Amino acid sequence: MAARSVIRFADWSLSADLSGSGPIFESECTTCGESSGAADAKEGPETWCLRHAGSTGHTGFRGIITSFFRAEMVSVQ
Repeated sequence: MAARSVIRFADWSLSADLSGSGPIFESECTTCGESSGAADAKEGPETWCLRHAGSTGHTGFRGIITSFFRAEMVSVQ
């Protein structure tokens, strides 16, 4: 017996997912690769950068912000 499938094209919308936590912030040293660890507020990773620079002399950092999104099918009226 042959399998049948129905393919339907639909419009989708992408929006910020506010059902969980907000964005997650992290900093990473571009010299040695050490990381601040993830935090709910940017102040912790920013402070880590300054302390790391003071103790190592490393001056380059990567700011990593993770945001969450949710895709939803748009209703056809």
